[in-house]
Parts: sequence; C-alpha cells; structure tokens
Amino acid sequence: MPHTLLSLYSRPTGRYDELLAAGGGLRAHWRPLFDALNASTPDQMRARQMFVSERIRENGTTYNIYADPRGTDRPWTVDPLPFILPAAEWAHIEHAVSQRAALLDRVLADLYGPQTLIRSGALPAALVYGHNGFLWSCQGSRPPSGHFLHVYAADLARSPDGNWWVIADRTQVPSGAGYALENRLIVSRLFPDLFRDQQVHHLAAFFRHLQDSLTHWAPVDAGEAPFVVLLTPGPYNETYFEQSYLARYLGFPLVEGQDLTVRGNTVYLKTLTGLRRVHAILRRLDDDYADPLELRGESSLGVPGLAEAARAGRVLLANALGSGVLQSAGLLAFMPELAEHLLGEPLAMQAVASWWCGETPALDYVTEHLDTLVIKPAYPSQHMEPVFGRTLSATEKARWISRLRQRPHAYVGQELVELSQAPTLPPATSSGLDRRLLSRAIGLRVYAVITPDGWRVMPGGLTRVAGGGEVDILSMQRGGSSKDTWVLSDLPVSQFTMLKGELGARDIVRATPQLASRTAENLFWMGRYGERVENTARLLRMACERLFEEGDSSAPRKHAKAGQPLVSPPGQLAAALRYCELFGLLPDEKGRSTGRRLVEGVHSSELASSLSNTLRRTLWAATQVRDRLSLDHWHSLNRLQDILRHPPSAGVALPSLPVTLDRVLLNCVSLAGFAMDDMTRDAGWQFLMMGRRIERMQCRALAVARFLDDCIGNPGGIESLLELGDSTEIYRQRYLRTPDLLPTLDLIVFDPDNPHSVMFQAEMLLRYLEPLQRQCFESTDVEVELDIAAFRRASEAVSGFSLLDLERGRPEPCATEQQCINCGGCTELAGHLRLLHDAAGVLSNRIAARFFTHVVATSRVMSA
Repeated sequence: MPHTLLSLYSRPTGRYDELLAAGGGLRAHWRPLFDALNASTPDQMRARQMFVSERIRENGTTYNIYADPRGTDRPWTVDPLPFILPAAEWAHIEHAVSQRAALLDRVLADLYGPQTLIRSGALPAALVYGHNGFLWSCQGSRPPSGHFLHVYAADLARSPDGNWWVIADRTQVPSGAGYALENRLIVSRLFPDLFRDQQVHHLAAFFRHLQDSLTHWAPVDAGEAPFVVLLTPGPYNETYFEQSYLARYLGFPLVEGQDLTVRGNTVYLKTLTGLRRVHAILRRLDDDYADPLELRGESSLGVPGLAEAARAGRVLLANALGSGVLQSAGLLAFMPELAEHLLGEPLAMQAVASWWCGETPALDYVTEHLDTLVIKPAYPSQHMEPVFGRTLSATEKARWISRLRQRPHAYVGQELVELSQAPTLPPATSSGLDRRLLSRAIGLRVYAVITPDGWRVMPGGLTRVAGGGEVDILSMQRGGSSKDTWVLSDLPVSQFTMLKGELGARDIVRATPQLASRTAENLFWMGRYGERVENTARLLRMACERLFEEGDSSAPRKHAKAGQPLVSPPGQLAAALRYCELFGLLPDEKGRSTGRRLVEGVHSSELASSLSNTLRRTLWAATQVRDRLSLDHWHSLNRLQDILRHPPSAGVALPSLPVTLDRVLLNCVSLAGFAMDDMTRDAGWQFLMMGRRIERMQCRALAVARFLDDCIGNPGGIESLLELGDSTEIYRQRYLRTPDLLPTLDLIVFDPDNPHSVMFQAEMLLRYLEPLQRQCFESTDVEVELDIAAFRRASEAVSGFSLLDLERGRPEPCATEQQCINCGGCTELAGHLRLLHDAAGVLSNRIAARFFTHVVATSRVMSA
C-alpha cells in the first residue's frame, strides 16, 4: 500500500473506518478513487483543491455563521473526496429511511388528530405537550394531501460494528438538500471518469419528485394551474444561499413573508401585475415564525393568516405547521413501539439508544450510567450543548444528577456513538502534505420526499465532516465541512436531468415571469441608494479637494434665519460645504474642524446620511436581489464594501479621503454601467432605473434651488454645481470659458441631452411611467393609481421656464450675492424646482403603494 497517502491517516480503535477494512486493506468500493489519488502528483492534488475553492467563490456558495463577525457570507466548505457507499448497503438505508418517514407522517396525523398514541400510553403526554413545537392551533387540521410530512431528512451515523443508526429526525424544515446538489455539481467534475465508470446515481430525479408532488397535491380551483413558492426567512438565515439555489433549480419563486398576503383564507403573492394565488409553499421558515397572528406574535418573518389558510385547505404547506414536534431526542426511545403499533413491523434501522428522563426508570438508568452517556436537551428550544458524561469531574457529575432530578422531562440520555471516519484532503499548501490523507469523523443526512407512489429517497445526501481529528460533533457552525455522497449502482444509472433538452420556439422567454413586488422594491431602492452613494461621494470629494486647496483658516459660518442667505467665507470651499450640509452629509460643527467633519461624513456609523451608511443600505437592497445581478456587478459591490469596511486611523483619515472617494466613484460608475449593459430591459430593470432617475432628479433640483435661493453668483458656487452634476467637462467643451450662471443652469436643469440634467431625468421617468399608469387603470385588485398628472405639471413648469426671463429680470451686472437676492426670476425657478422635487417624492410613495405594498382600496379623495 502506498506509504505517502496514508502516512498521516490515523486509525484509532473503537471507530469504524470507511476506507480501510479491519485488516488494513482497502474496501473494494473505495479502491478506484484511491488508485486515482495515488497516481496524482502534488500539483494535481492542489489543483483539485483550488478548483473546489474557485467554484465555491464563483458560485457565491455561502453558509452564514451566527455570532461570528466573519460569519456573514462565509464560503461553504467542501472536501474534494466524495463519501462512497456500495449498492447493497444503500438499499438497506433507502428502505429504512422510507419506512421511518412513513411512520413519522402517521405519528403526526395521530397527534393532530385522534391522539390514540397518547391515550394508549404509546407516547407520554408530557413529552408531546411539553414540546413547544406542538401547536394547539393545528389540532384537528388535515393537509390537502393527507400528508403532514412532504420532505423528511434523517441524520445517520455508523457505529464501530458497521451498523447505521438514526441519531436525529428532521421533520420541520429539513435543510441541506441544495448543498448536496451543489457538492455534486462540483465534485463530479473533479473525477468525471470515476463518476461515470462507477455508475454513481444522479440526484435530479429526487428534485423532480419534489416538484411533481407539490404540484400534484396543491389545492387548485377549476381552471387554475398550481403555483408553488419557496418561503425563506431571508438573507440573514444561515442557509439562505441554499434556499435561493434550490428555488432556482426547482423553478419556484423565492419569497419572504412580506411577499405574501392572505385574503379570504387564500394566500397570494404580491407581484407587479397584482395578486397571484399561491397553491403550495415549500417552507424553510420554522413553525412558530410562520404566522404572527396565531403563533409567535413578534415574528416579522411570517404571513399573517397563514395558519387559517392551511386549516381551510386553501394552501399546501410542506411541511405542515406543527411538524417540529417530532424533532425531539426524547421521541427516539419510543420509535420501536410506534413502528409495531402503526406499521405492524419492526424498524429497519434503529435509533441510537435513548432514555427520556421524564420516565422514572429511564431517569434512574441515566443517573446510574452517566459516565457512558451523553446528555442532550429533550426539546430543540433549550439550545443546550451536548454534555459528555465521560468528561465530567465528580463535582460536575453530582451537579448534573441533581439537575436531571429537578427537571427530568427536559433531558435525554443517549448512548455515545463513536462516529465512523472517512478520508479527507488537507488544505492546499506548498508542502508535501498535499500527498497525504487525513481521517475525519463523518455523518450522513439522507432526504426523502412523498409522492403519489410512496416515499422516494435521494440516492446520496449531505455528508457532514467534523472540523478536527478528535471532534465528534458534526456542525457547520463549528467549522465543519461537507462531502459529496456517491451511491454506486450495479445497473446503468438514469441519465435524467432537470435541465431541458433542445428548446423550441414556444420555450422562448424574454422577461422574468411573475416578478415579486419585493424584488421590484429592492431594485427600486438599490437604484435610489446607488445613485445616492454616487452623489454623496461627489459632494464630499468636492469639499475635500476645496479644503486642501484653500485650507481651514476661515472663520466659522453663522447660521442664518429662514429665507436669508448664509453668511459664509468667500471661495469654493464654502459653496461645497453648503451643498454637503444641504443633504445632511456633515455632522454639526460643535468644535469639530472641517476636516474632521468630512471624515465623519464618509466613515461615521452614527451619522444617518454618511457615505458608509448609505452604502450599507445599497448593499442590503442588492442582497435581496442577488440572483438578478451579474458576477461583475457583485464584484463592484464587494469592492465598495471593502473600501469602507475598515476606516483608516485618525492620523491618515483626512489625507486618504480623496483616494477613498475616487475609488468609490469608480465603482459607482461600474455599477451604473453594469445596470445599463448587463441587465435585460424587463420590469425589474425599469424599477431600478426609476429609482436612479428619481434620486438624481431630486438631488439636482434641490441643489439648484438652494443655489438660486442663495444666488451664489460667484464662480465657486457655479463650479460646485457643475461638479455635482458631473458636467464640468461638457461645459468646458461647449463654452471654453469660466463658468457663468445662465449656461450652467441650462446644462444642469434644462438640457434634454445631458444625462445628468433635471429635465433629462423627468423625461426618462415619464417614459417609464406611461405603461405603468395604463397598467394601473387595467388592474382591478387595488384602486391606488400613480396619477402622474401632478408630476407632469411640475415638470412642464420647469421646462417651460425661459432663461430669457431670468436674464431680463436679473439686475446688471448681477455681480454680487446681494444684488441677486432681489432677482425674481431666480426665486421663481427655485420654486418650480422645489415643486418638482416634492412631486417626485409623492410619485415615489405612490409607486410603493401601488406596486410594493398592495394596499387595499383607497379612495381617490384620500389619495389626493
């Protein structure tokens, strides 16, 4: 046997080794993989590891880890070596998991139905009613399919004698199937020949069964096609990537609770075209968060009225509410008797020996054999780490015995199972360790789905790997990793794939169907916040450059009364700071120098309108629509996040600001370019661009109005206005002279060909709004209309203003601010721009009411 591969491979006694038999020889089903590894060079081994890392990074495969500052969007970890199971062994696992799923489904039907198991004593009432997963509001309910469980997962472990044991049942919202699919797509490409030659079962058929079962049992009315969605808790959930990945693969819209509404015991998805009925929900939201009306009142993740809709049989929930009651370690002790009682047959696979301490004989056994057992919570809500009796001191042991006797119903004693071990590759390095295998403890999560023809088990699953050599706890939260699971077949395997074959003319799709309102809303606000980041960065950069040019020796500015011009020091710095203050980008002076105020305007987390806070809002909106953004789009967003993630030290904060702001603006330009070039012009793109246009128009209109109110006739104010409007170069090309008032106003306000002018934004908005207004009149589910007439009137008032009037009303030569204060044309144009700014705000609110919140009928009088 080659020495290099196994030189570091530990073989402790008392633990089953998946790779090596008792005599030290290779198990037959592992030999092809081992031979391929043995023939590999160190460079090839490292290349495989790098391939996995690159695919994880490119695919954005993540697993969020709670309470870890580095845990958000942490990359998923996959070992390049698969876990291999022979056909005969898999047949036993498949049968046992199918049987267990059927048994648990019947247990649920009884607990929420006649409760004969409790009355007969087969299940202790205290174990069921003491579980907060037992939902009294679901008592007497019957799912449309007749099944409480549609998806089930069993956590399996192999004992030292080679037998498989069930260590936990996952009945509420089983997770990990999407990760198993991602592992398969990556690892199968590492060893394509082995994958083909060993006849590894494919996974696609399992997901097709899941699709078909939900559509089959969805309660539809006559003439309706079943519509299924996947309900997620949102981006903060640890497995959010998997949920979005699975939704795309299955073709189900990924929705949050706020995307759904219940009306008349019927669930609807809020889409841009109105409300669409939802017939089935594949949920990844825990039971108690699903309906704030009947379950957890403080939940903002659920759908008010969902439980009543389910009881009325108007929607299929997979799994049914209340399924979490079976996720109890205490239940394992009663499964053999339940199998005989409900199925009339013994369990094909036993669970690890368990004793629920709520029964006196079990409590006595646990306290007497504490040294050899593991203490676990009886209910998941206890959030208690397992306690290994063998590690307790005499004092700790006595304390635990006292604790068990005080609250026996809350604890379960379980036999300690020494997990089996499998080979893994060490992290890629430049040393010879790349040619070594390491042993790690593993467990297997297997999935099953109910179909009209019975339970179907995924031929594979998610193999979880312990984080260290001496670790027996399988947890991704504790640094564990995963493996692809290869189930071998003695016969040719099915080549079924979820991907369509050759597409015909009828398969052509040119728009995203049924765009959810929340998706459109986040695109809209991503556009607004993205534009706001750009405007903020321009203003702060402008002020920073002026500060370096003029210095900070001017006297403090005095605040003027309303309607009066500010008393400011001369020069361009004053104008730049005035614009920054207008948009709330600077903190109060209060002893702060101008430089310090600018630094806080960029990096402060306490200033609501700071650049860093606005960027956070942009990233949050982008996270909600990640699947609609290109990889390059996300690269720019990540670079923006990295720029401001670590603020510079106080000593270099101010000098580094221009470079920081230049980088921010460069990435903002990239984001705008990707929006224009990488996204199709569908409804989602239109809302993104409407957000950008409204934000840009409001910024320009308010800045020019303030300019005219103060009548900053000096070159500093005009140049700042041009720079804010990113129009300095255009002005120079046209006029070849220093900036003057009238041409600047024409360029920033009126020019229909300048993409940064006020009227350009207004024209583009009206172009987007016309179809939406027609859609409002055609829709009958709400009475909120966009009513763009007010916005059009405000726009026409600005566009109809003549610069000749402004020129005729201006005193000659209008060289000072005091002279310009009395200019009636300036005041009139400023008023028109403010009205346009306000009309855009009203329009934004109407868009939200009509397309995002779907408010109920609102009278036109109230809307006005």
